[in-house]
Amino acid sequence: MKKSKKFPKHLLIICSLFAVISCDIRDPQAQFQKGWRYYNGEGIPQDYKEAVKWYRLAADQGLSIAQFNLGSMYLKGEGVSKDNAKAAKWHRLAANQGLAEAQFSLGSMHLKGEDVPKDNAEAAKWYRLAAEQGLAMAQFYLGWVYTNGEGVPPDNREAVKWYRLAADQGLADAQYNLGWIYDNGNGIPQDNKEAMKWYLLAADQGVVSALYNRALMYAHGDGVPEDKREAAKWFRLAAEQGYAKAQLSLGLAYEFGNGVPKDDKVALRWYRLAAFKGLAEAQYSLSKKYYDGSGVSQDDLMTYVWANLAVANGYDVDQARELVDGISSEENKLQAKMLTSQLVKDYPGVYRNTQKSLY
Repeated sequence: MKKSKKFPKHLLIICSLFAVISCDIRDPQAQFQKGWRYYNGEGIPQDYKEAVKWYRLAADQGLSIAQFNLGSMYLKGEGVSKDNAKAAKWHRLAANQGLAEAQFSLGSMHLKGEDVPKDNAEAAKWYRLAAEQGLAMAQFYLGWVYTNGEGVPPDNREAVKWYRLAADQGLADAQYNLGWIYDNGNGIPQDNKEAMKWYLLAADQGVVSALYNRALMYAHGDGVPEDKREAAKWFRLAAEQGYAKAQLSLGLAYEFGNGVPKDDKVALRWYRLAAFKGLAEAQYSLSKKYYDGSGVSQDDLMTYVWANLAVANGYDVDQARELVDGISSEENKLQAKMLTSQLVKDYPGVYRNTQKSLY
């Protein structure tokens, strides 16, 4: 009997490698992993087109996470032309398999009407499916649709339930909304302490409106002892991030010495910052500063310009007229129109065009 020849070792290695490669090509999990590595540049150069190729191979075999990722790449236009319809197709396939992220995405598409029919009830359905799986963003948006009655009957108690689930996972927007509902008592008993608790958590994550509302609660003693100094501290934190209402409130604190030393020049600075953002109350306060010559030289023209802009942005006409009566000569009016036009051209945000003015 002939002795069989040994199979060359190098050919065994090549065949083993071929088997592994063949397995990778056919296995959707391996295809997905390869796509993920190309997408993130993990161990290989980042290449979105290659990522699309491998995600598609896995998606075509029904792997839900690959379907979702492929849809997301169509949504962002990464490695393929942006195509919301194809994004919706792949996200729907993944959503029908129960992938929470895809269910949330599909809900958002229906809410906005992005290459799928705008359908708030359908959006709420998909949000609920994802929310019940514990996805925080879906819980937040389900709370939002209940707050606003979008696709479901308005129900603040149900909104609170879903906001709380998202807030307990640390979602800052949910913490803020939960605080706002308790603060205003919308459909549930008002609870200032509970409102402050959630505002604090949202503020700690940098939600600017939460910083502002926290300041208001200290200013008025809602749920906490009244503390003007603490209020000014939180107004400043929000104001320094560009929040116009906080800038106005900080200006008022400096004008009247509430929690900070009285300082008309500092008040003027904060009024001006908020006024250039189109906040009517700040524009009126700035106009009054020019009228009184408080913290700035008295200036009839600037009084008229800022009073007019305040009215254009919705401020009370009669109150604004009290500042400009007696100084609104034809010459002043002409100069004011020219200056206002230039101001609006240079700073479009200063004027919201509500079709109201003193002219």
